[in-house]
Amino acid sequence: MKKFAMAAVGGTLAGIIATTQVVGPLLAQETAKSGNVYEQLDLFGDIFERIRAQYVEEVEAGELIEAAIDGMLTSLDPHSSYLSPDDASAMRVQTRGEFGGLGIEVTQEEGFVKVVSPIDGTPADEAGVEAGDFITHVDGDSVLGLTLDEAVEMMRGPVGSEILITIVREGETEPFDVSIIRDTIKLTAVRTRTQGDTVVLRVTTFNDQTYTNLEAGLKEQIEEAGGIDKINGIVVDLRNNPGGLLTQAIRVSDAFLEGGEIVSTRGREVQDGERYNATAGDLAEGKPIVVLINGGSASASEIVAGALQDHRRAIVVGTKSFGKGSVQTVMPLRGDGAMRLTTARYYTPSGRSIQALGVSPDIVVEQPRNRPDEEEDEDTPRSLRSEADLRGSLNNDSLSDDQIKQIEADRAKADAAAALREEDYQLAYAIDILKGLSALVPVE
Repeated sequence: MKKFAMAAVGGTLAGIIATTQVVGPLLAQETAKSGNVYEQLDLFGDIFERIRAQYVEEVEAGELIEAAIDGMLTSLDPHSSYLSPDDASAMRVQTRGEFGGLGIEVTQEEGFVKVVSPIDGTPADEAGVEAGDFITHVDGDSVLGLTLDEAVEMMRGPVGSEILITIVREGETEPFDVSIIRDTIKLTAVRTRTQGDTVVLRVTTFNDQTYTNLEAGLKEQIEEAGGIDKINGIVVDLRNNPGGLLTQAIRVSDAFLEGGEIVSTRGREVQDGERYNATAGDLAEGKPIVVLINGGSASASEIVAGALQDHRRAIVVGTKSFGKGSVQTVMPLRGDGAMRLTTARYYTPSGRSIQALGVSPDIVVEQPRNRPDEEEDEDTPRSLRSEADLRGSLNNDSLSDDQIKQIEADRAKADAAAALREEDYQLAYAIDILKGLSALVPVE
């Protein structure tokens, strides 16, 4: 026992000595780092004063400092930036669901402005702007070399004014111009409808209205269908949804989960991590769900798709999502400005980081590109005649009037499904999956 005690004391003493020997150099390193920072700040002050005194034109001191702050933030990643008082005010309005502009979510890649996604029903969407497009010029002026905020500022203007953007698109041999009339963008966060026996929830953005719109819209469609038993499932359409509020992504995911983790965030320090869990209650009451995504589905959209996919609550269909797996915190600053700073990465329930990788769909389904109508030629298949088209054919006497009406109703649904397949192949595919799943449910 005495030997053990002595060994323990000796170990403690050795530790004290070792610590004393290390503390000196560590303090010296920290002092050197602090001194270097102050030297750099002095350098900044020297440059600032020289610009004010010797630049060819007189410059506003406040604008110089704001530009320096923005440069410091944008050097970190494409999503960190300084928001002037006007920009901060516009951002607060946007999260409430109404703002002026073109209706596109953009990021920056290789010096050019890249379209994350156009927003449904906005001027950019109606003009044919697509997710993945690169904007190289605005009204003939190149955006190469500009910060993202500077490029966005070029695209802003009065409602009703015209803007000409030059686009480079994969699959097109030459850049082309698109004319857009700026308008007030009124976002309908969730549009709902019933297609056949399937409820379609088109979620366009994650703002303050999203969960409320989704809950009310789903309830309305179920009631119109005659109850939850009258629908075969739900399609949550997140295509070209650029994201938005993390809190809304969590609520939408929670709407269809009975429990378990939805998403976790991990910051620079371990203690800064957060974990968000679902609460009991499923708005769909266990009905199957298909989530639609594409390259324009980003951020909050990927949180929802990833959570429902990891919990095997939904089948994810479409193409790989955008891959924005970082969290930005907006911090108010003095003078009514704000700082948007990347503070964490988020992870799906299985521990996946989506950053730069995106969510991979369970079933990959490409959306065919719109092509000009081609003239019908001899090789185009013509509609075939059936027995019923033949003159003098026998009637089917084994069916009642009600059965005939049901067959005709089923044919009408099939025709509508065929028309949808021409209009929106991915959505039609998702609805077909739910039809197949409902066909496997045993009839009691």
